[in-house]
Amino acid sequence: MRSDAPRRRGPALDVAVVGGGMVGAAAALSLARAGFATALLEARAPAPWSPSDEVDLRVVGLAPSSIALLDELGVWTAIREARAGPYAHMHVWDAATGASIHFDAAAEGRDLLGYIVENSLVQWQSWQALEAAGVRRLCPAQVSGFEVFEDRVQLALVGAEAETLSARLLVAADGAGSPLRTQAGIETQGRDYAQRGVVAHVSTERPHEGTAWQRFLATGPLALLPLADGRSSIVWSLPEAEAQRVMALDEQAFRDELGVASDFRLGRITGSTVRAAFPLRLQLARSYQAERFVLLGDAAHAVHPLAGQGVNLGLRDVAELSQTLVAARDDGVDIAAAQVLRRYARRRRSADTLDALSFDALARIFGWTSPPLVAARSLGVRLFDRLSPIKRRLAEHAAGL
Repeated sequence: MRSDAPRRRGPALDVAVVGGGMVGAAAALSLARAGFATALLEARAPAPWSPSDEVDLRVVGLAPSSIALLDELGVWTAIREARAGPYAHMHVWDAATGASIHFDAAAEGRDLLGYIVENSLVQWQSWQALEAAGVRRLCPAQVSGFEVFEDRVQLALVGAEAETLSARLLVAADGAGSPLRTQAGIETQGRDYAQRGVVAHVSTERPHEGTAWQRFLATGPLALLPLADGRSSIVWSLPEAEAQRVMALDEQAFRDELGVASDFRLGRITGSTVRAAFPLRLQLARSYQAERFVLLGDAAHAVHPLAGQGVNLGLRDVAELSQTLVAARDDGVDIAAAQVLRRYARRRRSADTLDALSFDALARIFGWTSPPLVAARSLGVRLFDRLSPIKRRLAEHAAGL
């Protein structure tokens, strides 16, 4: 909302970040470490993470670009030493034809492809580092509305010590349902997959071999991701009705069906935790910016989990935004000037859209059931696995290199 009211005194802060999840906390840390006066507003503080707790059902596959950013922010070593599952291989195969693609870190001249880490661990370590970095934490705090002036954004707060807060720039990292995105008048586009991702941690007869396994079935992809404790985290994409049926199975029946779905690649499923399920949707904001306002992470884009890239895309948003604002400051330009925010928005929306639509295309292609199309897909997968330069280029892109 734009106001033509007379100009008042300058803003209290350079940047106000709303949303203290993994991406929001990383953004606040990155901007504060770059020398910007930064506040992070969050409705609810994260629960303390403890190594004695059960492994969080929500995990992320951190790519090298994300690891480099977290290392730069001073939190990666603590995350890695706490509980992180390294993987050096990724094996993807088609249930209908057996055609497969194998990625090997050594073939790319790297030690690892990435790490599987709990969302809550990344968020907790980042949250713990905020105060030392000089970030002003406002929690519990919610933004009930905001008003844009010539030189600042004025935020109306609920639950915070102060009723208002001003900043040169407002950063919305408040999730896929972003209230701030709605208040800024930014619409979204996409589609509902009419699927749910069923998640759990499972023990298997054979070790996971430091490999991320992914099998494409007609109903959707099934991923088995290597955890630090030797188990695997599953993300099983299923149509709504099928997901409900699988969620209702007793443990033995669930283990049996999961074993069949995974082609017993790791042998029998010998144990399972509780399960959870979340809806799958493709969603892209039509713009990543408004006046003195930008979107980050899920507030900007929500993608299919088959490639495990959602959080990595969000952390690349963080890196791009920080670099853009630093360059503007060094050039003596208002960090929230329209041309500055357009530069960030253009670069990241272009990259995120390409990735999101690529993941969507993969989901569609592996959903083909017509025999001629299945045969064509099989041929394409087998050729791709043999085309080393193209496969290497894709691996480098996924790594953020």
